[in-house]
Amino acid sequence: MRAAALYGALGSLVLTAVTTAPAGALDDSSPPGGTRAEARGVVTAVHQAAARGIRFGACPAAEGLPATVRCGTVSVPLDYARPHGKHIGLTVSRARATGTRAERQGALVYNPGGPGGSGMFFPVLSGIGQWRATGRAYDFVGYAPRGVGRSAPLSCMDPARFVRAPSQAPQHPSEAYKARRIAQAKAYARGCARRGGSDLRHFTSLNNARDLEVLRAALGQKRLTYMGASYGTYFGALYATLFPGHVRRMVFDSVVNPSPRKIWYRSNLDQSAAFEVRWGDWRRWVARHDSVYHLGRTAEAVRHSYDRARRKLAARPVGGKIGPGQLQSSFLQVGYADSAWARSANALSTYLRGDDRALRALAMPDAAAARSEENSNAVYTAVECNDAPWPRSWRVWDRDNTELARRAPFETWENAWMNLPCAFWKGPRQRPVEVGAPARALPRTLLLAAERDAATPYQGALELHRRLPGSALVTERDAGTHGIAFGSNTCVNAHTERYLLTGVLPDRRASCAGRAEPAPAAAVSAAAVGA
Repeated sequence: MRAAALYGALGSLVLTAVTTAPAGALDDSSPPGGTRAEARGVVTAVHQAAARGIRFGACPAAEGLPATVRCGTVSVPLDYARPHGKHIGLTVSRARATGTRAERQGALVYNPGGPGGSGMFFPVLSGIGQWRATGRAYDFVGYAPRGVGRSAPLSCMDPARFVRAPSQAPQHPSEAYKARRIAQAKAYARGCARRGGSDLRHFTSLNNARDLEVLRAALGQKRLTYMGASYGTYFGALYATLFPGHVRRMVFDSVVNPSPRKIWYRSNLDQSAAFEVRWGDWRRWVARHDSVYHLGRTAEAVRHSYDRARRKLAARPVGGKIGPGQLQSSFLQVGYADSAWARSANALSTYLRGDDRALRALAMPDAAAARSEENSNAVYTAVECNDAPWPRSWRVWDRDNTELARRAPFETWENAWMNLPCAFWKGPRQRPVEVGAPARALPRTLLLAAERDAATPYQGALELHRRLPGSALVTERDAGTHGIAFGSNTCVNAHTERYLLTGVLPDRRASCAGRAEPAPAAAVSAAAVGA
């Protein structure tokens, strides 16, 4: 999913032609990152969207948004090579800027990541805390990308069957267990193909970038101001490559490595290795607070406590639903955010001392969320499998993950199982495009990254920084929370706010001191300690 510099220049010229030439007058050369038919289709879709705009009204109750947020729909082609063919509707949400007319700067479009995440909630943030000053200047616009939520939703299986609980999560699985998971991955891939049909191939990162261009036009914006987190940085970078002349300001928060070599198989291996580092950070923190949690005075001792809980849950799942798989899934959050550290430590500590209430609150599957979880997973799978070639041979997966699990057992195999349907995916695979744009074509952009981020390892920020001339990278040193814009780090917030409000960036490389470690917020009772 990398558009080459040539396509970046062409994309700018093509989109400029929206107001100067009919689609039939465009250059017939085939740009990297798509066919000439797709390039013409974007122009047609942009024309249509600019003419129609978006009719905003009350949000459907299903969105769960306050009355201050208004909702609408933008129509995009399912297949950009056929812009007059089937269209799908993407749901959009908006809260108007709260500042004076002189303060207002247009729309700020946000994507939270995924693939499979919805940004429909984003307008709610416009009047809250650190976001308030930015909310005075910008309409906050969120949307659900294609396949997500009510935006032509994808599904690969019955949501009621999606969450298997309790489940196992062996860090070094047996051959019999591997065979079962291979069978499940094949069945899931077949389910995606059966339910998605011929439409499935059009759920890609390149189309997400094209959809963003149509959304820009529908909002009436000459140039796009955009903030993307996690996966949102990847197709945001694709957008910057395809349409550099239509970029106003872009913030890339917690950056996916855009190298074609990494998309997506090796990216997931890198992620599993990085989660092991953060898992170690959490265990060392728990050990330093052994007087509170009583899980061990060393990181190794804390790991033994966790393994004891895994064995106990394997023998007797809590509530018949929380087994080792649910434990692992819930504790994965300690790799995403420091804010999860104390709650997770307390749940483990109290469970091992006979009180499972905190663990139930942390890890019990939510039947009400099954549909949205299955939908999110279906979109994640479709986009990643469609985006790039994946190893077809199980022997490659087995070799790479067995080797990695020797030094990074916490997340490796669970990550592999999540992505394994891509080994059996039917239909065409794209070749990832080279992200990058000529310095003269692309306004300066802002990259934010934490050095110890597990979900998007720091090397990805360095790679995108190299590929986007004129970008500035702000690093949160010795920190690992995923998604750092407008969080608890005032230094990061100041750089982000200044750029969005004034366009001024820090030096090409800037850094902020890491946030303070969380306090051990939940003490274990004396009765529990003695249990």
